[in-house]
Amino acid sequence: MTCSIVIRAYNEAQHLGRLLEGIKQQTIQDADVILVDSGSTDLTVAIAESYGARIVRIPSAEFTFGRSLNYGIKAAKREFVVIASAHVYPVYPDWLETLLRPFQDESIALTYGKQRGPDFAKFSEQQIFHQWYPDLSKPKQETAFCNNANSAIRKSLWEQNNYDETLTGLEDLAWAKWAKEQGHEIAYVAEAEIIHVHNETSHGVYNRYRREAMALRKIYPEAHFNFYDFLRLTITNILSDLWHAARERVLFKNISSIFWFRYMQFHGTRMGHRETSLITPQLRETFYYARERKMKEERKRDVEPIQYE
Repeated sequence: MTCSIVIRAYNEAQHLGRLLEGIKQQTIQDADVILVDSGSTDLTVAIAESYGARIVRIPSAEFTFGRSLNYGIKAAKREFVVIASAHVYPVYPDWLETLLRPFQDESIALTYGKQRGPDFAKFSEQQIFHQWYPDLSKPKQETAFCNNANSAIRKSLWEQNNYDETLTGLEDLAWAKWAKEQGHEIAYVAEAEIIHVHNETSHGVYNRYRREAMALRKIYPEAHFNFYDFLRLTITNILSDLWHAARERVLFKNISSIFWFRYMQFHGTRMGHRETSLITPQLRETFYYARERKMKEERKRDVEPIQYE
């Protein structure tokens, strides 16, 4: 099974090379790599070209997450299109192979894989990765949750419904919701693991969750997030993070970031919501609630990871 790979990028020279090196070491060797660049001023484009990627350009003034994906997928030559952020990189050489395997089932419209942070990631960010991307795969999940930092879709279905170019984020959730409504399925593949590099300031965390909340409200007009939600979720997630950090004996070096990260996460979420209503309990739990996990729960695979420089 072969694929096209669409990578969205803006000034990602620091990270892009590792992703492209990881793609080069995959068991699937003839991937069609497309970089959608929205006006980079660093070496992003030169690095992509050095690895043989095709370049699709979108003016920075026209950028939205959905529009850049539509540009890239339109240029894709293969039926299966893998979507990856420029600041991720695969852990294993069978990342593409495992991410694409569920498409053997004709009912599968979209697959997405596990995400983990690098060693220097904020502790709360790591907790979110564990919450959203568990160790066990789910061949046909109930909700439309997914994430385009590490996913794949069928181009033939995208041709029926392009990504929403008006959303401030969560274009992946909107597309997955449409696919579910058409009777298609979504597969979560834990073995298709990537490292996702986020090194945001507190203001960056606030902005990310604010725009995602704005998009969520548009996708689910009945969604709400009031002051009580903000207070309850900020406190419970901080307490959960503090407990996990203490149990893992890393509390002292993470205590400050736990407080500001969770505050900015839910402050941004609250600011992004303007309507009072209800969202499905399953989706609320996926996005917001801390979940108990065991220490060192990571499942070991019998596949040697890629050795990066």
